[in-house]
Amino acid sequence: MGNDDKLKVRQNFPKKRAFKELSIIRDTIFWIDVFDEGQNENAIFARPFNVKDALPQKLTSKKYKIKNNFHGYGGKSYKCIDFKNNFYLIWIDQLTKAVWFQIFKEAASNDRGQNKYLDSVQEPRQLSKSIEGNFDSSFVISENNVLYGICEIDNIDYLFSLNLKKIKQDIHRIKKFNNFAGNLSSNTSASLLSWIEWGSPYMPWEKNELFFAQIDFDGEIKKIKKFSNKLVNTNKNVSFFQPHWISEKILVCSEDSSGWWNLLFLDVSKIENVFIEKRLERNLIEYGAPQWVSGITFFSGTIKNLFCLAKKENNLILEQYKDLVFFKEFSTPFTAVSDFSVFENKVVLKGYGSDFFGNLLEIDCKEEVLSNVFEQINAEHIKDCSKPESFWFKGFEDKSTHSFLYRPLFEKFRKPPLFVRAHSGPTSFFDGSYNAEVQYWTSKGFFVAEVNYGGSSGFGKVYRERLNYKWGIVDSYDCKALVLELIKLDLVDSEKVLIFGSSAGGLTALNCLSYGSIFTAAICKYPVLDLKDMHFNTHRFEKDYLNSLVGNYEKNHDDYINRSPINHIKKIKKPILLFHGKKDTVISYKQTLKIKEILIQNNKYSEVIFFDNEGHGFKNIENREVVMQKSQEFLKNALNI
Repeated sequence: MGNDDKLKVRQNFPKKRAFKELSIIRDTIFWIDVFDEGQNENAIFARPFNVKDALPQKLTSKKYKIKNNFHGYGGKSYKCIDFKNNFYLIWIDQLTKAVWFQIFKEAASNDRGQNKYLDSVQEPRQLSKSIEGNFDSSFVISENNVLYGICEIDNIDYLFSLNLKKIKQDIHRIKKFNNFAGNLSSNTSASLLSWIEWGSPYMPWEKNELFFAQIDFDGEIKKIKKFSNKLVNTNKNVSFFQPHWISEKILVCSEDSSGWWNLLFLDVSKIENVFIEKRLERNLIEYGAPQWVSGITFFSGTIKNLFCLAKKENNLILEQYKDLVFFKEFSTPFTAVSDFSVFENKVVLKGYGSDFFGNLLEIDCKEEVLSNVFEQINAEHIKDCSKPESFWFKGFEDKSTHSFLYRPLFEKFRKPPLFVRAHSGPTSFFDGSYNAEVQYWTSKGFFVAEVNYGGSSGFGKVYRERLNYKWGIVDSYDCKALVLELIKLDLVDSEKVLIFGSSAGGLTALNCLSYGSIFTAAICKYPVLDLKDMHFNTHRFEKDYLNSLVGNYEKNHDDYINRSPINHIKKIKKPILLFHGKKDTVISYKQTLKIKEILIQNNKYSEVIFFDNEGHGFKNIENREVVMQKSQEFLKNALNI
């Protein structure tokens, strides 16, 4: 790869992401950022809301590694709570395996030159002793200075409490959950708690339960009530998403009993009789997403001013409600939002588009004319960018299936080679956001297609359930069907078709090569190769995932064998390029190591490359450059271009 190509790769790959885990309290925004890229050290920062030239104030020192490992995939790693006219900052530290907190107040004078906007009222305290487990950051504080949270110890989830006046204390286990729990939240007085629970054989987006608990003065549970309503979840499997209190008695969440994650407002005046205050049923709109990580936010604010994000077709819209009444809808240029927080009339979010990286947006609803806000976003639009085209085609069982098409930026071939991408998850989706690798290949004259095969999220529950018991069948079929359609339309070169997949997408890609001759070659990163091994060795969160994707192991043992690419590698005679990190804790690189010699012996141009310092997902820019360089060399040979 020449210097020009390396420069393009560096320009296409975003720098270290700024403004991670955004939140706003009063007139201050908080976030996580890396302050020493060499040491990969992070901290919590703050600056005044909507003062973009203000230098950030670093609130935590380098003695912490602030990270959430809850349920394996983690999520938001801190929480800032407006409590007793102060800022209570609570975070999870991986070095001490403990919960820490510090109290701040607004500085007497905001001196931008000194970038000090908050003063410390109390120095950092280690609240809990170290645990052999993980904390979630959905913390709640009660009026009598008790901190509530959820943790997992020895593969068991607990509701716990800590006294904010003590240090290095044993966590007080209030409740042991039957299986998984998450999304802890409370009403304004913290007299009522809510959370969701789920367990075998379901993942949280397949079926979960919503619970409420009444807390007595001593901080113990007085009463627990599971929400059940004949209109919602009495006789069907329903997934609740992000229960969020907007007042002392009203909670908002979304649930998918209609086939789409729709808004539900509950009145919890009496825990014995929780009733529906308002329920919306809207097709083709999702107010939720699969709960792979904790802390995903689609709703923020209070009953007086509530904002909700909704996925509508291929874009996100922002809705505003006042006293439970729909007030206004705002279209946005965003295809995805990673962070979303509201305080009174102030909105903070980080959005992504088809031609720009994550863009921080700060809106003061009292001052801005919201209908024009999104048109005035000062995003760094990327020139010479191939825009995604939404394309529906007939997939498995002739069902309408979605994809994004990216046409070549330059005509370098008589007919362009096709680069097909299968997403990971597999309960995930392509959203059309800017992707550096996609743009790299379109700049090389490739036609790129991203397949939202049956089982993908964002298109309703029925679409998401297409993959049930058919992983390795529906996904591969849909990828092939799209290729045949593009060939039929004479858009691509039928003899130069590459498929790419990482993680679960790797299983899809390699299965595509196992059956049929449509694909010419494959490139995979840390692919799923062995479903039997995954069944026995995957981590706790995903241990039941294959029940719905493939079926019960004992009853469907043959399917686990037949759909595992590792058992068909000898049949594949097409070139394959594989990458895997040796620190991968989700899919062991040893599975890829098992097939290395077979691939290289049987398949011309095939190669397997390992990275000593990478895990499940490549972060090092030099390694990512190696991936692109090796991929380009591989394709020159495999596709004869």
